[in-house]
Amino acid sequence: MNDLVPTDPEAPRKKRRRTVRSRSLLPVSSRHKNHERSEEHILSLPPADEPSLPRHWRVGVFGVLDIGSTKMTCLIGRGEADGTLRVLGYGWRRSRGIRNGNIVDLKEAEQAIRATVGQAEDAADRRLDNIAVNLSCGHPESHLFNARMPIGGREVSEADMGRVVAEGQSRAYTEGRTVIHTLPIGYAVDDTYGIVDPRGQVCEQLTARLHVVDAATAAVRTLDSVLMRSELKMTNLVSASLASGLSVLDADERELGATVVDMGGGTTSIAVFGEGMLRHTAFLPVGGLHVTRDLAGMLSTSLDEAERLKTKYGAAELSAEDSSELITLQKIGEETGVLTTVSRARLVSAIRPRIEETLELVRDRLDDAGFGRTGRERVVLTGGASLLDGVGPMAARILDRPVRLGRPLGIVGLPEIGANSAGFSTASGLLAWAAGADRGFHDADSPDPRPNGMLKRLVHFIRGRA
Repeated sequence: MNDLVPTDPEAPRKKRRRTVRSRSLLPVSSRHKNHERSEEHILSLPPADEPSLPRHWRVGVFGVLDIGSTKMTCLIGRGEADGTLRVLGYGWRRSRGIRNGNIVDLKEAEQAIRATVGQAEDAADRRLDNIAVNLSCGHPESHLFNARMPIGGREVSEADMGRVVAEGQSRAYTEGRTVIHTLPIGYAVDDTYGIVDPRGQVCEQLTARLHVVDAATAAVRTLDSVLMRSELKMTNLVSASLASGLSVLDADERELGATVVDMGGGTTSIAVFGEGMLRHTAFLPVGGLHVTRDLAGMLSTSLDEAERLKTKYGAAELSAEDSSELITLQKIGEETGVLTTVSRARLVSAIRPRIEETLELVRDRLDDAGFGRTGRERVVLTGGASLLDGVGPMAARILDRPVRLGRPLGIVGLPEIGANSAGFSTASGLLAWAAGADRGFHDADSPDPRPNGMLKRLVHFIRGRA
């Protein structure tokens, strides 16, 4: 017998005293029918040191131009002290000379730009010389690069950060392509990863993880040319998908992870955000205009009539009442006033395959980029084509993600209000970028008054003569 073990069966068994520290944070007893815990049982986060302040915008008035395949939008606005953006004037016209995001007719595009910008200038009583523009032309692509440079056991300086980013830019250069964004998405000092700002860190080697977005040089030069012909100077060229994400996501969604799918007229853009940064972008040459063309072909009607039917009666999913609901339309070649009747079910049967195809292409692009099967973050749909009834449930089924409809946040004075403002997400994001939202992304290719701007100009000078 071991004398160190009590053997008296009558000896009282000591119970562990339950203190606040030893209490379970989750209910474990099945006897509790109400799982809501009292305040004393909840371990909450410490309070924030300071309350969050409204975003500090740049001083001044900014003009932006969203060149879409179906419409052009010009916004003139400024940032307010309460963190909102206020639209002072807007122009909103049908696009001409644009197809699938690319300029195909310089003269038509110039006229449309002049009319759109002129309408906004008249409304705001201001004249624009400089403007920020969206990038959807030139087949934009995303690339990830690791750039390294030796530090030699000293503290990392801002100049070191500029040099390692410049190294990544030089590696990203491809003949016939122009770098639009160089976005640092993380640094590493020696074997320590996930560094947000390496300045002051002591290390032997500094590594930068860079997300580079580029586009065909010829398409970018054509865009710049048509703006110059319109007497405008392009001060910022911003990826359309990045702009849409800035507009419809709040800070928590960008931090936790979300995918923005902007279903425009001629293109559908994809932007994957995580940890506050842009992780991936992609463009698909399909959008709401393709749905309109499908309808016009099936129903033998004009594009304008097909667009009216799509926006007024269109849906992505059939309902039980669609077969009995009748719609009148004017066919091509018929005399004015002679109308044809079709069921709404026939209308939906023409829309559904194209929306399904678009969402399946989105799913495939995410899978190919490694953001499909492994990621289950929320998808935010925006853009004019996302307003069709049933698109949200269909997207949730095809993408296997939670889905919500996104509209511009923190902006007042748009041409449309409520959910319909989803068609102005890109323009709203452009305005946010021009007013100061670009600071959070540390884009090395954005106009920058800091000292390392000279280094960037030197890099571009060398590139142009290599």
